[in-house]
Amino acid sequence: MPRYYTRVCNFYYGKISKNLVEDKRSLPLNGNKDISFDTIELISRNSKKKIKINKINNLPKLLKKQVILDLKNITSKKKNFANLNFSKPPNIMGVLNLTPDSFSDGGKFNSKIKGIKQAAVMFKSGANIIDIGGESTRPGSREINVELEWRRINKVLKSINKKIPISLDTRKSEIMEKGIKHGVRMINDVSGLNYDIETKNILKKYKIPFVIQHCQGTPENMQNNPTYKNEVLDIYDFFEKKIKFLRSIGIKHNNIIIDPGIGFGKNLKHNMNLITNISIFHSLGFPILVGNSRKRFIKELSGKNDTKLRIGGTVASTLYLMMQGVQILRIHDVNEILQGIKIFKQLIK
Repeated sequence: MPRYYTRVCNFYYGKISKNLVEDKRSLPLNGNKDISFDTIELISRNSKKKIKINKINNLPKLLKKQVILDLKNITSKKKNFANLNFSKPPNIMGVLNLTPDSFSDGGKFNSKIKGIKQAAVMFKSGANIIDIGGESTRPGSREINVELEWRRINKVLKSINKKIPISLDTRKSEIMEKGIKHGVRMINDVSGLNYDIETKNILKKYKIPFVIQHCQGTPENMQNNPTYKNEVLDIYDFFEKKIKFLRSIGIKHNNIIIDPGIGFGKNLKHNMNLITNISIFHSLGFPILVGNSRKRFIKELSGKNDTKLRIGGTVASTLYLMMQGVQILRIHDVNEILQGIKIFKQLIK
C-alpha cells in the first residue's frame, strides 16, 4: 500500500461547529468545538481523494487503521505551555529583532531602551509570547559569533524576562543555555535543530518547550533554487523523522511546536502550497506555528516591496491560517493583526 497522509478540510466555525460536533456530524479540531471538520483528504505521492468522516469505515483495513490514528492526533486537545493557550487559538508570537540587518525591521529596535519598549508594547497589545533574536536569518545573511549574538540580546532579556514570556530565536546551543538560565520560556530554532549538534542535548537537559522549523539549506544559501519532489509531503516527512529522532534520544514530552518555515528555502509556489495545505500538519499531533508576517510571498503577490506596506497581506494570510486551525502566528504588527482577528471572530461566531 502506498503511503497516505491525512489532511483535514471542510471546516465549520462558532455555533455551527458546536452544533455539528454535538450531533456527531463533525469532529473538533484539537479538541476545540469552535472549529470542526467533516471531511479528510487522503494524499499520496500520486493521488488525492476527499472522503467524509462518516465514510471512513469503508476504507481498506490498513488505511482505515492509519486514518484512525491520524484522527486521534488531529482531534486530541493540546496541553498549554509557555503562556500559549491552545484552546483559544490563534496565539500571537510577537517578533522582536535586536539586529541591525533583519529583513523587515533591522536596526529599528536594536538598543536596550527601544527593545524593552517594543516588547512591552507588543505584550500589552495582546501577544502571548515575545520571540527575541540577535542574529538575522533573512535570505543571504551570514552567521555571527556567539559573543556578538549574546551581546545584542543580553540586556533586553535580563530586563523583561520576569515580566514578559520570552521565546529565544537562536540556532546556537550556547545561546540557548544562557537564555534558559535567564528565564526564557521557549526555544525557537530556525534550523530545525540541524545547525548545532549540541542543541538536542540542551533541549533534553532542560526539558524546555521548543519550535522545530523547517529550513532547506542555511540563511546564506537557502533561496538559491530551492527544490522539492513535493514540498508539502517532503516537509511533513522531515517533521516525522525529526520527532522520531527526538524520541529515540529521550525527549519524551509533547511541548514541541512545528513550523513549516515560510520563506526559508522556498519559492512562491512552495510557500503558497504550504499555506493552502497547512492543515495536513495537524495529523502530526503537535501545535503548528507559521511565520507569515511581512514575508516575501506578500510582495510577490501584491507588488509591495516595502515590508511596512505588507500589513494587508499579513492580515489576509493570518485569517486564512486561523481558519485552518493554526495555533500560533509569528507577527510583527501585533495590534493591527489582533484587531483583524477580533473583528473576524465576531463575524463568524
